[in-house]
Amino acid sequence: MSETDMRHMVAWIVAMTAAEALAEETTGRRIVVSLPDRKAALVQDGAVVKVYAVAVGASRSPSPTGTFQIVNRIPRPTYYAPGVVIPPGRSNPLGTRWLGLDRKGYGIHGTNQPRSIGRRASHGCIRMRNRDVEELFERVSVGDVVELYGERNPQLAGIFGGQ
Repeated sequence: MSETDMRHMVAWIVAMTAAEALAEETTGRRIVVSLPDRKAALVQDGAVVKVYAVAVGASRSPSPTGTFQIVNRIPRPTYYAPGVVIPPGRSNPLGTRWLGLDRKGYGIHGTNQPRSIGRRASHGCIRMRNRDVEELFERVSVGDVVELYGERNPQLAGIFGGQ
């Protein structure tokens, strides 16, 4: 590779990195989930836009913690499990929307069990009332950050209140 080609490649890499950073800065949008509070917040440019009650992973199937990204948005998802396929509709455990995370098998979705909201009841996903996930679905995009916290910290206290 010539020196000129190498410079062009370095310039391209720098430009792509800058573009990705700029895209992240301009959206300034993220979803913050407090597993102990069983709440999720849509945060835009550092301000809380809306807080939602959610169900989180049960003790036998806990929700993961960490920072993830939304990798797909699926309206009217189909549910797949070993030996089971449930098409969109009232009996679908994913409800009316799916926001898939970059950790395989995990996402934010609706439910056909709205009484589970506020509990540790899912198989690890973040479960929301259908009307809430429909609203959130319209406000977020592929690439948006999702932060799942397993313990309270000052940031969560600032978003969700309490100690």
